[in-house]
Amino acid sequence: MTRNRFTSARYGEVERRMAEALVDIEARSLDPAPVEDCDCKQGMFPGVSRRSLLAGGASLGGAMLASGARAQEAPPGANLNPVPEDPTRVQGRPVLSENGYGARSQFESEVRWRYPTATAQSSWSMTPLASGHGIVTPSGLHFERHHAGIPTIDPREHTLILHGMVDEPMRFTMDDLMRLPSVSRIHFIECSGNTLTEWEEPTLRTVQGTHGLTSTSEWTGVKLSTVLEMAGLQDSGTWILAEGADAAVMTRSIPVEKAMDDAILAYAQNGEALRPEQGYPLRLLLPGFEGNMQIKWLRRLEVSDMPFMTREETSKYTDLMPDGEARQFTFEMDAKSVITFPSGAMRLPRPGYYEITGLAWSGRGRVTKVEVSTDGGETWEEAALQEPVLDKCHTRFRLPWVWDGEPAVLQSRGTDETGYIQPTLEELVEVRGTDSVYHLNAIQSWGIDSDGEVTNVHA
Repeated sequence: MTRNRFTSARYGEVERRMAEALVDIEARSLDPAPVEDCDCKQGMFPGVSRRSLLAGGASLGGAMLASGARAQEAPPGANLNPVPEDPTRVQGRPVLSENGYGARSQFESEVRWRYPTATAQSSWSMTPLASGHGIVTPSGLHFERHHAGIPTIDPREHTLILHGMVDEPMRFTMDDLMRLPSVSRIHFIECSGNTLTEWEEPTLRTVQGTHGLTSTSEWTGVKLSTVLEMAGLQDSGTWILAEGADAAVMTRSIPVEKAMDDAILAYAQNGEALRPEQGYPLRLLLPGFEGNMQIKWLRRLEVSDMPFMTREETSKYTDLMPDGEARQFTFEMDAKSVITFPSGAMRLPRPGYYEITGLAWSGRGRVTKVEVSTDGGETWEEAALQEPVLDKCHTRFRLPWVWDGEPAVLQSRGTDETGYIQPTLEELVEVRGTDSVYHLNAIQSWGIDSDGEVTNVHA
């Protein structure tokens, strides 16, 4: 593992260990084998998604051969089946051969990789953004962050208590909540520590490493305002403590304004029940707010007239400013974007036509514009935004590009409906200083050399 990185004051001992370990796990996830040129896009991904690490840290170990030959063992989420020479001359597999719950193709092997903490219970996993299509993240690839492991909770026994500054304290079972009017909305979640390794120098090689702590899903549940109105929210109640049922008993203070606006008590994700790692059977969804606030395995809401000053909003998730004061309650995730193709550790096989694509998002509302530069920010061209373009949601952008074989530096710059424009790293540091690791939303640069190799650079 490379040492002596992350030396500025912004990296405390814990943050430094986290960043160094991320470098190590990414290096082990990349296939060092040489990659042959090919005409297909798959050939531009030298091991980024084909030889990723499993959540527990073990390699796929040759689950798929880079040449596309027959699989030797099935990757996670798939089953191994023989490949006929001519599929039109043999019967296919029977209906429901996957035991009633579908499996993905054995030729798809994208996985999250886990940050190698000392304990696997307090850790996180990264979404492989480069292999995504559209804007919705498959539930099985949605990033995770856990502080005390993933609890196993029987939904028949789980309840949500609502008390404090309300006229009538209430207890809801999951059946109670599911009988209430529901909503379904597509929103991103992003950890405020996303990209934390990139403040000082370009460090992680892939977009999964630099930006993999964000994902988008369709979330279904009950508006939080519905249950607050049922309980009789008192005028003096301005903050809500949200508490989880995991062993960490995760807690955060939520402003009532947000709770009454677009907060959701979510029990479903992408059309099915929440996965355990996403908070089954109930989680809090706060569109556009930092991920740590979106309490999973939600069991209690307490209304008060002041914030609760929990660990996660005092010693953690605050931003130390140049004058020595700390910004607290920096809830919204500012406008951010990243090019996912081409991106780090890929290789363009030859000069010619390519489509630059990526994701943009903002916790302040809709993305209204994404500009792309191929010359390190000297000139910009507006990219097309792919529908749907939704509030507080990943937005896919696309721009056709003809690479002439000369070195290039690709960047993207997002603007949201408030007029906020994604800053350069230099602009961000000028305002925020160098003493905080959270909320890095600066422009990301990918350098392309004359051989087509794509690397993470600062430009």
